[in-house]
Amino acid sequence: QVQLVVSGGGLVQPGGSLKLSCAVSGGSGPTSSTYNMAWFRQAPGKVREFVSTTRLSETTYSSTLAESVKGRFTIFRGSAKNTIHLHMNNVYPEDTAVYYCAARLDDGNYMQRPTDYDYWGQGTQVTVSS
Repeated sequence: QVQLVVSGGGLVQPGGSLKLSCAVSGGSGPTSSTYNMAWFRQAPGKVREFVSTTRLSETTYSSTLAESVKGRFTIFRGSAKNTIHLHMNNVYPEDTAVYYCAARLDDGNYMQRPTDYDYWGQGTQVTVSS
C-alpha cells in the first residue's frame, strides 16, 4: 500500500516563501524514483488544479509547472530518495489553498489531471495573508 505523507504549509505573508514536503513509502516501488510525483491545490469553492509534476529516474530529473506558478515555485527531489519538495517563493494571496501530493507509477508521461493519479497524501493548508 503506497502512502504519501505531506508536511509543511501554514500561514505566510504575500511575497514570502514556504516549503512543502511529501514522503512516499510502501508499494512495489519503495522510492519516489519509481513514480511520477505531483502537487495539486484546491481553493474553497474551486476545482482541484495542477501545480507541478516531476518524473524521476536514476539518471534524469525533469519537471513541469502550471503557468500560474512558473518562476515562483520549484519542485525538487529531497536528499532522501523517497521525498519531494515544493518550494513556494513570492507567494500571492491567490495561492491560498489546500495543497495535495499525488503519485502514479512512472510511464514516461507528464500528467496534469487529478484523475490520472492513483495515490494521494493528506492535504495541507497554505494561507497567504498579511
